[in-house]
Amino acid sequence: MRSYLAAAMVLAFVLPSVLRAEAGVTYEGDSGPGKGKHIVFIASDHEYRGEETCPAIARILAKRYGFKCTVLFGLDGEGNVKAGSSNIPGMEALDDADMLFLFIRFLAPDDESMKHFVAYLERGGPVLGLRTSTHGFNGLKGDYAKYNYNNGDPNFEGGFGRQVLGETWNPKKGAGHYGSNHKYSTRLHTVPEQASHPVMTGCKDMHVMAGAYSAVPQPNSVILATNQVLDSMSPDAKPLEGKTPQPAVWVRTYQLPGGKEGRAFCSTQGASQDILSDDFRRCIINGVFWCMGMEDAIKADMDVSFVGPYNPATFAFGGERKGVKPADIAGWDTPIWNPDAPTDAPKKKK
Repeated sequence: MRSYLAAAMVLAFVLPSVLRAEAGVTYEGDSGPGKGKHIVFIASDHEYRGEETCPAIARILAKRYGFKCTVLFGLDGEGNVKAGSSNIPGMEALDDADMLFLFIRFLAPDDESMKHFVAYLERGGPVLGLRTSTHGFNGLKGDYAKYNYNNGDPNFEGGFGRQVLGETWNPKKGAGHYGSNHKYSTRLHTVPEQASHPVMTGCKDMHVMAGAYSAVPQPNSVILATNQVLDSMSPDAKPLEGKTPQPAVWVRTYQLPGGKEGRAFCSTQGASQDILSDDFRRCIINGVFWCMGMEDAIKADMDVSFVGPYNPATFAFGGERKGVKPADIAGWDTPIWNPDAPTDAPKKKK
């Protein structure tokens, strides 16, 4: 018995400070301004590879800044990551979370999961949402139906996206695709009047690969950066004629009826290939710090380099890696994800 305990102590000492969880994966850093603070990521969208963006950002925040970062994924019945799945085990982690980071689209989690989600919002927990998170919920029933992206009740119009992040998906009202994916890339420009905002610290060159969105954020939103649709996928492409800049990064406060006030950050970008841009990745990480009221820790030269191999798949419907599980990316050095895992993405014509 004594030898067994000794062996267990040795293993506990030598294993990296990364925890595995059946429902997701948790990274925990040793030191930094985030030590003692818990960020919960929820990654389940259908197209833009949130299951790649989220763990990549989580590793940076954990390894370089000491946060505990739990990443939850949409899963299939066998525990494999399934893009866009509403089966997201582990949302009770929100009960003690200090920050919520979202990359979701058209989800309808069960009532038990939504109970934890809404309780977090009611206490005014900080929220960061990327890309399709503006239309994160669809098909919710009963008490949670008002969180659907197309909720028409004027008391909670636009559901979660509009009420918390500041915008939803409604092309008829100016919230939809603005630049074609895989044809036009996007450049982000800081709004001159917001150049000194903490979130834009050090963010000078933000060229991203996903097509732009148009957006009309809620009036209490502070627009920090706008997009420029480019005429090709190249970083040195020219602006596409007829596409005036649209809001692309903003911050705001939100408050559910009867709840406490919280901070929110939203960007219409965030695809897995978008975060290859060092400065856009920096903008997202700055956004996390700002949402948590930690803007004093933001520095222009913060280390935002990737932790471990990050070679994102080309985002597309069906483009997620098949047969992979959250445990596959435990540790600092595992690739996000296995580059040899198959996908169902359509093959490009030669």
